Amino acid sequence: MVSKIDGIDVAMMTASNLDEAPDLAIEINGLTKHYPARGGAPGVLAVDNIDLAIPRGSIFGLLGPNGAGKSTTINILAGLVNKTNGAVHIWGHNIDQRPRAARASIGVVPQELIVDPFFSPREALELQAGLFGVPKSERRTMEILEAVGLADKANAYARGLSGGMRRRLMVAKALVHAPPILVLDEPTAGVDVELRQMLWAYVRRLNDAGTTILLTTHYLEEAQELCDRIAIINRGRVVADDTTASLLKRLDAKEVVVTLDWDVETVPRELVNLGFEKVGPSKLRLLYQPSRIRLDTMLGAVTQAGFGIVDMTTKEASLQDIFLQLTRRED
Repeated sequence: MVSKIDGIDVAMMTASNLDEAPDLAIEINGLTKHYPARGGAPGVLAVDNIDLAIPRGSIFGLLGPNGAGKSTTINILAGLVNKTNGAVHIWGHNIDQRPRAARASIGVVPQELIVDPFFSPREALELQAGLFGVPKSERRTMEILEAVGLADKANAYARGLSGGMRRRLMVAKALVHAPPILVLDEPTAGVDVELRQMLWAYVRRLNDAGTTILLTTHYLEEAQELCDRIAIINRGRVVADDTTASLLKRLDAKEVVVTLDWDVETVPRELVNLGFEKVGPSKLRLLYQPSRIRLDTMLGAVTQAGFGIVDMTTKEASLQDIFLQLTRRED
């Protein structure tokens, strides 16, 4: 399936053309965005010479604190902000040399809920498809509305939709031209748990069908569960870019809590020296580095001190721990 935008053939996402697609869905080299001083306000270096390589078919997380440069980067990809320096390729198209083809290869769901209150979801999708040059015979308006749970609201005014429904409509609008890349900028901000689960289920289905997903979110547990690879940006610079599993291994720390067979008033000195602390009448906690300390050795020390262990819980490092460690390091 091919659509023409201003005379440019834009490959729509099908199984056949995915076989011929580039290995990198998005490639960013030396991207910089500097906002000059204006009206007495100082200039801002929003994005500072970043490199990113987003593999085709992946779910890629772009994380960072507020003001880190995430939204500026996404707006550059979407063609809404002009970069200062660097090169960006979207689905193999250089955004400077083939801007329309690059934009047609990406669907962006922004943070802001931008809907025309006097258009129905069906009309909004039809208009969006027309703007992307999708022929009427190839439009999938009702299919997309069904997929995002808005089929029963297809002819309702958008002004009557709830916040969650409007969020789903934004996702639907980004999909009308079947882009091979979908960018989700804080897609579940302010929505309830049920809608978040529905959106992520749909995102997974899209990804299984071959769509590359670029995601920003403040819900780090979502990124940890969904993303194959994660980049963390702080103050406009990339401070980490690795697979999710490798990032989690960076923080060499675990926690174990043991429940003893009797209450203890004072932790024996030999256990204190190993790092154990009392966290309950019969509970001891230990923070340790798996690369340096064997857990069975530490548990053996507990039994040697005269205690029996009736229960034990462990806690792995989380993406939140990694995030806080890396962003604080830059302060």
